Amino acid sequence: MKTRIITAIVGILVLIGVLFTFDTLVFNFVIAAITLIAIHEIFKALGFGRKEWPMYAVFVPYTLLIMLSSYQVWRRLVMPASFLMVLFFGIYLVVRNAQVDFAKASGLVMFSGIVIFCFYSFIRLKELLPVETYGYDAMFFILLILCFAWGGDTCAYFAGRAFGKHKLCPVVSPKKTVEGAIGGVLGTMVFGVIATVIYSIAANRMEAFTRTNIGVSMYVIIALLACVAAVLGIYGDLFASVVKRQCGIKDYGTIFPGHGGILDRFDSVMFIAPFVTMVVIAVFYH
Repeated sequence: MKTRIITAIVGILVLIGVLFTFDTLVFNFVIAAITLIAIHEIFKALGFGRKEWPMYAVFVPYTLLIMLSSYQVWRRLVMPASFLMVLFFGIYLVVRNAQVDFAKASGLVMFSGIVIFCFYSFIRLKELLPVETYGYDAMFFILLILCFAWGGDTCAYFAGRAFGKHKLCPVVSPKKTVEGAIGGVLGTMVFGVIATVIYSIAANRMEAFTRTNIGVSMYVIIALLACVAAVLGIYGDLFASVVKRQCGIKDYGTIFPGHGGILDRFDSVMFIAPFVTMVVIAVFYH
């Protein structure tokens, strides 16, 4: 427990440091690095070794391109690069058909695609809500996404310990309970509204991050957003657990002592980040 607490404190300090680079290109590279570490964790979890290093290496330039695609000069390269990625895996499987399992290769591509989509959501928020126009709205939503994921996890954990009786998905995650999930959803809604109130006060504007003054309804939308996000967070956690169980591993990595790897910490963020990003842009900045 002591190790987990120390790691959490260090992680928060690192997060603060990363946010200081938010309005610079450094932020894009940091997100790209986190994404590539997560993809490497998938690569190892699926049992790929050094002989299959090209299957990981090809993700390095592609991920960097995606995370830099907010800049027009790189954006036009995304489609041809995506085609080359697909072509590469097709050729690689033909050349090494006896050594590479198609199912595992497909799993690597699919899971890596989900991870890239997840972390690109942060870049997308930064791109669509520039600081000079919208202040720190994009940074707020990134923190809100993390609050939805990790706040929900925390509430689910304590609610499950206090009231948990009915198993949620015993085959995949025996410790998760229905009561814990409900507590996680309710806790996420509370965390989301409180975070929005704090940002509204800090930004000194009743409508916080929207150009149209929708007043109280803004908090209703945030609460509903949090409710759906909490469910998506649980699903992301279960999805990552299914992969771990089928791969026969306990954790994806050891980069966070006591917590596991990048994917062990960001599994609940995977589906929350793109969902919140799409809803925020559609509802508050259309």
